[in-house]
This record gives sequence, C-alpha cells and structure tokens, in this order.
Amino acid sequence: MRIRNSVILLLVSIVLFSCDKKRVFDEYKSVGSAWHKDSVVTFDLPVLDSTKKYNLFVNLRDNNNYPFNNLFLIVAIETPSGFTKVDTLEYQMANPDGTLLGNGFTDIKESKLFYKENVKFKGKYKVHIKQAVRESGKIPGVQALEGITDVGFRIEQKD
Repeated sequence: MRIRNSVILLLVSIVLFSCDKKRVFDEYKSVGSAWHKDSVVTFDLPVLDSTKKYNLFVNLRDNNNYPFNNLFLIVAIETPSGFTKVDTLEYQMANPDGTLLGNGFTDIKESKLFYKENVKFKGKYKVHIKQAVRESGKIPGVQALEGITDVGFRIEQKD
C-alpha cells in the first residue's frame, strides 16, 4: 500500500511539473556558494521564432545565507549585430522579518524574477547577468555575495 501511494504521488508530481507549455528556454548555471562581483553568467539563447513574442525572466536559487533584503543585477542582452542593451534591476528578496521570498520547502528558495515582456527575437542572442549589490553607505560592491547558488534565465512564449 505504501509503495502504491509513493508511485501515485510521483506520477502526480511529474504531471504537474511537466505541463509547462509556455517554456521555450530555461537554464541555470551555478555560481558556487557565493557570487563574485566580477563573475558574469552568460546564456547563449537558441534561435527563436521571430513572429512570436516572449516574456523574459531571471531565475535565482538562494538560501538562508543571503544577507540582504534586496538584490541589484545588471542584465545585458547582446543582439546578433553586436548591439548590447543593458539594464540595472532591483528585486526584493526577503520579507521585512528576513524570511526569503520565493518557492521552496527547505532553506533553498527559487525566485522567478520578471525581466521583460513582449520581446521579439531575430537571430541568435546572448544574455549576460552579474550582481551589483552594495552595502548601505559603501561605494565598492560586495565582493562575494553569499547565499546565491544558481543563476538562471527563462523565456516563455507569450499567449
């Protein structure tokens, strides 16, 4: 009886998590236990249908070692012609009481952070992401940002 319940639970989980029809690209890269300020995470995007629109997301996995309430990122999209569009983004990562936002049952949380909507692609693009966190009142950036373990990029097809 116990094995049967486990098999049913496994099948239900597979069905729920595999029904992701909007996903076009979804990849993570590890940054270790701390994300160095000079470390740039790069994603080579596949060639996408130029007649469709897409929504873009930055995905992060973090844990309780993350010491800040917010996160600053510099995200650059490099076009096939070499033109690069750079954005500086800020995201809230924790509640006022310090508990991390995001999904997850353990101390590891996964955050899907909205980046851009209704984007059209023509050709092969690259995305570069780096952290730009600074402590209050200090000019130099945080050398090694503790608590961020993986950085990801996700593209979903717009309905």
